[in-house]
Amino acid sequence: MTDIAYHPTHVRALQETFKALRTSEFPWTADTIYLNNASIGPIPERTRRALDEFTAKRTAPHLLPDRELFTGLAEARLGVAQLINADPSEIALATNTGYGLNLAAQALPVKQGETVLLSDKEFPANVYPWLALKERGVKVEVARVGPEGWPDEDYLLSRLSDPSVRVLAVSFVQFSNGYRANLKKLGAACRANGTYLVVDGIQGVGNSVLDVRETPIDVLACGGQKWLLSPWGSGFVYVRKELIPQLEPTMISWMAFEGTDDFSRLTEYNPTFRGDARRFEMITLPYQDFVGFTSSLRLILETGVREIAEVTRAVQEPVVKWAKENGLRITSPIENGHRSAILCIAPAKPVEAYHGLKRARVVCSLREGSIRLSPHCYNTVDEMEKVIEVLDDLMG
Repeated sequence: MTDIAYHPTHVRALQETFKALRTSEFPWTADTIYLNNASIGPIPERTRRALDEFTAKRTAPHLLPDRELFTGLAEARLGVAQLINADPSEIALATNTGYGLNLAAQALPVKQGETVLLSDKEFPANVYPWLALKERGVKVEVARVGPEGWPDEDYLLSRLSDPSVRVLAVSFVQFSNGYRANLKKLGAACRANGTYLVVDGIQGVGNSVLDVRETPIDVLACGGQKWLLSPWGSGFVYVRKELIPQLEPTMISWMAFEGTDDFSRLTEYNPTFRGDARRFEMITLPYQDFVGFTSSLRLILETGVREIAEVTRAVQEPVVKWAKENGLRITSPIENGHRSAILCIAPAKPVEAYHGLKRARVVCSLREGSIRLSPHCYNTVDEMEKVIEVLDDLMG
């Protein structure tokens, strides 16, 4: 993504705009400080209403004709395409991130003796599907992280001059420290070497700008339940258009084939896979979850990912300043180049600090010895100052 330029006046104006959003879409924030979007994002009120309306129809299935169900899925694909600047034909809907990562691991043409390159400390969903390839004679190299615990991009780039490295699998944003990868640079190096770039996008899509027309990614997998503020069971896989005809799904859905939209002629079997990413979808998808997914995507698109990025970084600043002044280690990047909406700090007694915050109705996570704070567009500077107050008391 292009790095965010901080303009205090602009950020203040955005924060005022987001106050109305906070009141209308996340009213429960009046008595709970929720800084845990990297675990589970809340569902906006508009999405809850959309889910309720769909469920009311679902009680009488004749109120949900096939046409309406498939239109709902098409709207979800279109929303994702707008979010990452893809073509809708490059989007397959999926129930979680792991589906897309397994698809990449099983469908990409990686041969015996070739190498899949990973960074250490990745979230397990982006590790185990690749380790399983060892049974086929594929080498899996897990590159050491740097001294900060972040991916060593210089090392990864150096390995991308080796023609035997067929896949680089990375997270857009690291779950445990918020490190945002330079996907543009990694993608360019992959493309030059004929290496596939596979990205676990769940911790970055929705809080950091990603344009797949500017960033050469081959497969991007992302669940909707975190930063996209969507129901469990919703998500997507982006597959680069030129790559789609080269990949056959490893799990075959009956609607992956041409002609299966016509339910009156289902036994006229056609062995031709669809020409777009729908060949990778597993039907039946949870229609209700994708109705909610589309509603939440609209909120994200209306709000603007760039604006979300500006506000989430800005609300971190009081904690960053306080941590520096009090000698607490910040385990996240705080320089613009690799910064994200996740901020992690490591107090001397992280477990005690975590439980202290929990008692104060501050919802966050404890990850790899750090307190993980993950604000979204509805969070405020006042809330972050409350975090400081609680930690100050614990340290005092």
